[in-house]
Amino acid sequence: MHEPLEIACDESGAEGEKLIGGNTDTFAHASVLMDAETAAACVAELRVRAPTPATQYSAGHVLRDKHRAGLLWLLSPSGPVLGNVRVFLTDKTFYLVGKVAGLLQDDHAPRLGLDPAAAVTAVTLYREGPRAFGAERWAAFLDSFNYLLRAKNGQGVVTSVEETFGLVDELRGAGGAAEAIMESLWRSRDRVEAFRERLLDDPYVFPALDPLIPAIVRAVTYWGADGRPVMVVHDQQTTLTDERVAQMREIAGGRMAGLHLVDSELDQRVQVADVMAGVVRKVATDELHGRGDPVLTELIRPYVDPESIWGAPGVAPDQVMSR
Repeated sequence: MHEPLEIACDESGAEGEKLIGGNTDTFAHASVLMDAETAAACVAELRVRAPTPATQYSAGHVLRDKHRAGLLWLLSPSGPVLGNVRVFLTDKTFYLVGKVAGLLQDDHAPRLGLDPAAAVTAVTLYREGPRAFGAERWAAFLDSFNYLLRAKNGQGVVTSVEETFGLVDELRGAGGAAEAIMESLWRSRDRVEAFRERLLDDPYVFPALDPLIPAIVRAVTYWGADGRPVMVVHDQQTTLTDERVAQMREIAGGRMAGLHLVDSELDQRVQVADVMAGVVRKVATDELHGRGDPVLTELIRPYVDPESIWGAPGVAPDQVMSR
């Protein structure tokens, strides 16, 4: 039996299952394979190159314009983290659209992340929806399905299947490929109602809508590709309940040895993960919205997991970002 490989993780842009209308429209999760001494040296050097009096170093410090040289050092091929960090990105809107598209599959079963069989539908709806329906109706559609597919909304908002499908009915006359998808969704109402009932009955039966869950499972899969079990050391997260950890361990098929929550201020490996998650999310988000920095976009490519949920499944995020 091999001793578990220990990775340290943190995220940026987490808002639980709220994917639409939150403070961020992207999510990043970084996993770090690094010993404590190396991580401490990395943070110490960052403090020299991009100084701050804060006791805990974070991405915001190195992302300041005046500290660009420090950022370039961190991400460069000769820097301290290349090969030791993997970042899983999630475009929250695309993630939700993929979940909606998954409901249209005849053999629909809840899956972690995106349903590969729904890929074409998801990409079409993601790209055509805003144009076909208009910004206001598109946002209302996304918001309604976000609440419908959440196990817990935390805000007391109740969205019924009837209300949601009232919106679907309005969108059926939009024309083009998006209209065809709305027609398919309209015919799938019974399936959506059944899904919602099962979700409310037991939210742990299904993989969560929270992008943190597939990100952690993917980190375990990546670092444990050689069959070695992986122990996850993660910054404190209220969503990482015992039930969710048990669910992730089951999904990972025995490759996840366990998950231990820590205070990031006390573990500098987690601080490195926090910095990298925040940096990569900021650079990728800027690129996604057409205000990217070509130098930084190129530098983050080696760190980004090509299986990230970013515009199209199976397409590397760095390719999709330039579409």
